[in-house]
Amino acid sequence: MSWQSVPQYPQYQDPNQQYNYGGGYPPQGGYGGGYPQGPPQGGGYPPYAQGGAQPYPGAYGQGPYGQGPPPGGYAPQPGFIQPPPSAGYGAYDDPEGQPKNFSFDDQSIRRGFIRKVYMILMGQLVVTFGAVALFVYHKGTRDFVGANRWLFWVALAIMIVTMLCMACCESVRRQTPTNFIFLGLFTIAQSFLMGITATRYAPTEVLMAVGITAAVCLALTLFAMQTKYDFTMMGGVLLACMVVFVIFGIVAIFIPGKVITLVYASIGALLFSVYLIYDTQLMMGGDHKYSISPEEYIFAALNLYLDIINIFMYILTIIGASRD
Repeated sequence: MSWQSVPQYPQYQDPNQQYNYGGGYPPQGGYGGGYPQGPPQGGGYPPYAQGGAQPYPGAYGQGPYGQGPPPGGYAPQPGFIQPPPSAGYGAYDDPEGQPKNFSFDDQSIRRGFIRKVYMILMGQLVVTFGAVALFVYHKGTRDFVGANRWLFWVALAIMIVTMLCMACCESVRRQTPTNFIFLGLFTIAQSFLMGITATRYAPTEVLMAVGITAAVCLALTLFAMQTKYDFTMMGGVLLACMVVFVIFGIVAIFIPGKVITLVYASIGALLFSVYLIYDTQLMMGGDHKYSISPEEYIFAALNLYLDIINIFMYILTIIGASRD
């Protein structure tokens, strides 16, 4: 079948394919009679458009409004729809204009945030358990504190004020070095109070409580990092349990006894163990529903520190009550 015998459909053919034939140019009748015979003047294709000029009726000369030659190629024929221009060069977009990999950036920021929180937490725990060891094993320290009872009330006031300031005032826990100053004062005051409390127990009981607390906290932290269960949605439930626990503690003051002490301490250790999982997942972020801002590293360290300290105190209370 010859080329001329193929039925022509001018309204559906792409005029840009008209020079794809090796034997010259198709006859004028195949394109509606609107295209001149022979190749363009000048020994090649028309020059590319300058300044993004739009096509206009006519040949390749200067238009009546001063436009440049038509953009890159041939004059559009009837039935041809010019595709919209793509961004960048050719069919590829500029890689600098694409969105960056924010997920990688978020993960990097989150990992740095976790490292900072655990470094701060490690420093707090070293100071606290160092103070506990000093009070338990050094008789001169115990005698000095026993002779100066007012130190207990000063430490208690500093602990409460600094904790409330960091918990309630965003500017205090986010501005450096104010946040580190308040956290340092809180840690020192809390360590002093922990040391005084630990003097009520035997050194072996304190060492046993420290070991159990370290094992429990490590296991709970690994569980919080590996489990598929999301504990960040339990904030309301934990708050309600904490309110009931505080009320139960007030009632237990007026009902002394070994059994009530063991029950209260066991519930407290369990509650703050769940809080440790909750605060760890808040710090981790990722696939959990809620997460803490990376700017709140002081607040995150404070939460984890209070969870660990409370777990230690309730385990120490269980050990002491079981041996009485």
